[in-house]
Amino acid sequence: MPHAENDDEQARAAAAAAPPAAPSRSEAFGYWLRLGFISFGGPAGQIAIMHEDLVERRRWISERRFLHALNYCMVLPGPEAQQLATYIGWLMHRSWGGIVAGGLFVLPSLFILIALSWIYMAFGNVPVIAAFFYGIKPAVTALVVHAAWRVGSRALKNAWLWAIAAGAFVAIFAFELPFPLIVLIAGMAGYFGSKLAPEKFAIGGGHGAAGQGHGPALIDDDTPTPAHALFTWARVRRVLAVFVALWALALGSLIALFGWDGVLTQMAWFFTKAALLTFGGAYAVLPYVYQGAVDHFQWLTAPQMIDGLALGETTPGPLIMVVAFVGFVGGWTKAIFGGDALFLAGAVAASVVTFFTFLPSFLFILLGAPFVESTHGKLEFTAPLTGITAAVVGVIVNLAVFFAWHVLWPQGTGGRFEWASAVIGVAAGVALFRFKLGVIPVVLGSGVAGLAFALGRAALQGSA
Repeated sequence: MPHAENDDEQARAAAAAAPPAAPSRSEAFGYWLRLGFISFGGPAGQIAIMHEDLVERRRWISERRFLHALNYCMVLPGPEAQQLATYIGWLMHRSWGGIVAGGLFVLPSLFILIALSWIYMAFGNVPVIAAFFYGIKPAVTALVVHAAWRVGSRALKNAWLWAIAAGAFVAIFAFELPFPLIVLIAGMAGYFGSKLAPEKFAIGGGHGAAGQGHGPALIDDDTPTPAHALFTWARVRRVLAVFVALWALALGSLIALFGWDGVLTQMAWFFTKAALLTFGGAYAVLPYVYQGAVDHFQWLTAPQMIDGLALGETTPGPLIMVVAFVGFVGGWTKAIFGGDALFLAGAVAASVVTFFTFLPSFLFILLGAPFVESTHGKLEFTAPLTGITAAVVGVIVNLAVFFAWHVLWPQGTGGRFEWASAVIGVAAGVALFRFKLGVIPVVLGSGVAGLAFALGRAALQGSA
């Protein structure tokens, strides 16, 4: 028996000392599909899940190569966790692997949100559902405040960056400047600020240095770049041509079917622009989405936007998937296929919005990743991006103020103050900041609190 145990230990040690076998396409497909259904917790949680699975347990990629890819995804507009999955899938299985990994990161969330959006639109006025969302709204406000604190504590390291954040808040809150203009100004401030005080705009480390080794990885630190990942200008031109053709064909088809002023066409064009502005994550671009979807196009109302963010927070996938809810509600509200096909209108609009929102993310990876692989060194954040990251904090604070105003004074200035919403919001904030609870228990607990408040109020009115 002792000899058998020693043999087992030696076999395990030998297995740990050798890189794992390369996963087949079906094995990779199964993993990415599973990830699409369990990717809760926002980008930090999703990246942590991938790190544990791909670096520590499966050893498909080494920690340094993982962080190298992540640093590139962090400087791109778009959801960094979805782009990281696309990058690793592409590195292992060429373009097929990248499209499958990135697509399966999004598709489960799309189907779930279409179902939840239908329930919301069809039954949202049912008292039980309405009461549940009454409690969720202040929780969303607390989540946005928490996001501002989380990003700000990491990004605002000196007075220069605090000044950019404050200026961004004033620009969007007091002067209602459009988000793209704020991004441009912040980038210029970072560029010129770095000339005056370069040490103030230097950002160190992305997500920490590589930790302890987990054994040889399939794609290890010194693994040569595979042939398909080598950078060539011919490949750049080919990939760019394919994506431009896809985008033009999809947009051109919508123009041919519905005209330039059609709801689906305008959604496609608007969310193409939004996809290119998501520096700093979904919370940063939500003010831009609000300005367009609520104020300009009136696809949905401000309270509906808050409810959509709550649904996005409680489903797997990137938080920017809230745009699928915006699309669904817009298609339903505008009845683009007539009053008898509201679900179809919402589902099609949600799918169109998702396609145009995520198409650029695939382009950025399949176009730029070969160049990144050619460096194999730590990417540095540029000074303009440092300025943009600081401005994002101010924009998120503005979003928190906007949500708080609509939650606490739903009838507007002079209306009744919703003390119950304030209590639920404070409790949600304590749960997030003090007890560090996750998003899902906070949102669900707040919804139950809203339901309990509604039932208690109904009981008091019935006994009066």
